Amino acid sequence: MQPKMVQALRGTVDDVLFYNEDNGYIVADLETEEAMITVVGELGKLEPGEELELTGSFVSHPRFGQQFRAESCVRALPSTVVNIERYLASGVIPGIGKALAKRIVAEFGEFTLQIIENEPAKLCRIKGISPQKCEEIAEAANQIFGLRALMGKLQAYGVSAAVAMKAFRRWGADAWAVIQENPYRLCSSGIGLAFQNAEILARDMQIPNNSPKRLLAGFRWLLETAALEGHTCLPFAMFRMIAVQGLNITEQDFQNGYADAVEDRVIYAYEAPQGTFIYLDAYYEAEDFIATRIAAMLAFSPPEDFDCTKAIAQEEQDTGMTYAELQKKAIACAFSRGIMVLTGGPGTGKTTTLNAVIHLCLKAGSTVLLAAPTGRAAKRMTELTGRDAKTIHRLLGMDYSDNGEPVFQHNEQNPLQADVIIVDEVSMVDTLLFEGLLRAVRLSCRVVLVGDEDQLPSVGAGHLLHTLIASKRLPVVRLNEIFRQAQESCIIRSAHQIVNGEMPDLREKNSDFFFFDRRIASEASELVQTLYSSRLPQAYGYTPQNDIQVISPTRKGILGTVMLNQMLQETINPAQYGKPILKNLLYTFREGDKIMQIQNQYEMEWTRDGERGAGIFNGDMGTVIEINKSANTLKADFDGRIVTYRPDQLDQLELAYAVTVHKSQGSEFEAVILVLPEGTDKLSYRSLLYTAVTRAKKLLILVGSPRKVFEMVQNQQKTHRYSCLDTMLQSMVSREELP
Repeated sequence: MQPKMVQALRGTVDDVLFYNEDNGYIVADLETEEAMITVVGELGKLEPGEELELTGSFVSHPRFGQQFRAESCVRALPSTVVNIERYLASGVIPGIGKALAKRIVAEFGEFTLQIIENEPAKLCRIKGISPQKCEEIAEAANQIFGLRALMGKLQAYGVSAAVAMKAFRRWGADAWAVIQENPYRLCSSGIGLAFQNAEILARDMQIPNNSPKRLLAGFRWLLETAALEGHTCLPFAMFRMIAVQGLNITEQDFQNGYADAVEDRVIYAYEAPQGTFIYLDAYYEAEDFIATRIAAMLAFSPPEDFDCTKAIAQEEQDTGMTYAELQKKAIACAFSRGIMVLTGGPGTGKTTTLNAVIHLCLKAGSTVLLAAPTGRAAKRMTELTGRDAKTIHRLLGMDYSDNGEPVFQHNEQNPLQADVIIVDEVSMVDTLLFEGLLRAVRLSCRVVLVGDEDQLPSVGAGHLLHTLIASKRLPVVRLNEIFRQAQESCIIRSAHQIVNGEMPDLREKNSDFFFFDRRIASEASELVQTLYSSRLPQAYGYTPQNDIQVISPTRKGILGTVMLNQMLQETINPAQYGKPILKNLLYTFREGDKIMQIQNQYEMEWTRDGERGAGIFNGDMGTVIEINKSANTLKADFDGRIVTYRPDQLDQLELAYAVTVHKSQGSEFEAVILVLPEGTDKLSYRSLLYTAVTRAKKLLILVGSPRKVFEMVQNQQKTHRYSCLDTMLQSMVSREELP
């Protein structure tokens, strides 16, 4: 893809076609000397008559043709009498309509806006403006002019209109003074300017490198960056090293800033037996709460009037099932302990055990809630148990605080009304989400955590399931017997071989496992295309849309998900004359496309059979069911939830004919085509291969080289993430308290 040429554009706003108040995205017609041009971008609220100087590039829109995508904007209030009248007549200032705008401009001419801003009392000369209305106009004008002035000042530093709007909402007319005093306040929660961008303002304002303001913000930035890499904390020595190097400060500067940061509770220093660890306050509070609550849950004694052994025997008699000893142990543990972990690989009976726990809990009159971290994992849990399962976010009731931060409706003051909560796919649950869950659990409620510790860890910070098990302070039942029916599956046998460091038999042409040796990327891509579009549908009756999923470790290259998606789309759902499309920067979307949501959007509204709700989450997969050319919207179906996307929301979507291993976690597919590109050394490790293989229910096809499979099996690189949760648990729970 060739880079777009950056150009400058100057003109006057003629009309506003669309505006999003949340992020400042706007579509407007700009009148230039040469032509009328449609401008799009996060420029904030514009009004007819405003004069703009833009930089950006021309792009081609499938319906509306050529548009100018603006990256930066220098804006000025209108300077000519004609444009001032257009500006006021647009309704920008409440109380001023077309007729009144005409009278005001007739009185004050080109000085109108200066009069409104600086000498509003003079407006009383105008027929129809009382002293009270004059005050109302002045107050509204101060807000509008203040926001525009702030946006103009910040845009000179490359700060987006969306950030400027958030800053103005928080600090009002004082916003610029607050920012000048400490530009790093723009990095605070709810505004979210990146630290590197705040550095640009700070340099211009001559804030020194060792300023306490800079050090406090820099320390937070370093720990936030570490959290994006999965760490809830960092060892002190490592934190000191990256702070000195990353912030370009001396050792003495670090020591001074560190002392201030700890005193101001910007960071928290936790003294563990193995040394000092540095936390952001949110992650320290989360791990401390998790450890404290688990200790309390383990100490809380469930009622002793339930004979679990007798109940299991009766369940076996009623269902004809015969439970293995470890399964019986897990069932009994779920009844006797406040919290426990059930783990094991595919085919070891986790689902059978889970269903037994649910049935016995219901027989005992307990209220049972089921949850999973993603929509697809919750749907799969529903299918396996026959009972409604929700995402953890939906179970907890996602909402927003006054400053725009996501919060849960269910918490310590408003706990979930449940006797038992069972959470599946816990390997995908991060530390902050687990904290939110435990805060909503009554002390008397029993929690059963189910997951496979050999799978990839969560996207968010923490390695929760692994850490809980490694602490040796929770009751853990590890199912390790592969049942006879599961042994017949080459997929399951291969998965266990991989996790044990053994090479699966790639020569075996079993009915559910096939390996194709393709070492040249173009040949592998061609085979994937044929398998997906024709060979598997013809041989097995699978539909590409619903049954077959292509998985790759990477997004890049011929065998990365981006290029695979584009190729498979052209094969399965090609362009047709008259068929509507919409585009984002990466993909073209058509009706019938398989798509995935790639961001958590808690407020995104959906409808389902007359029911209304909100929340579409990262990893949710669906289908494009309608593209409305006149409204410029895309409608998608996520397992019955119908969602409508505006043009500025399309960056939340990707095609999903092919997905990465990380995005596939928590899902199962009838058939999986797993491509293993050469050269992806950073993604060549055992847990990633194991996670990918276990996504297939009935058919798995590997496309790659035996050397690549061997390399991944042998690489037992564990995803190391710093956390002190295990240490905290060990300090609060005695091993003698475990069964």
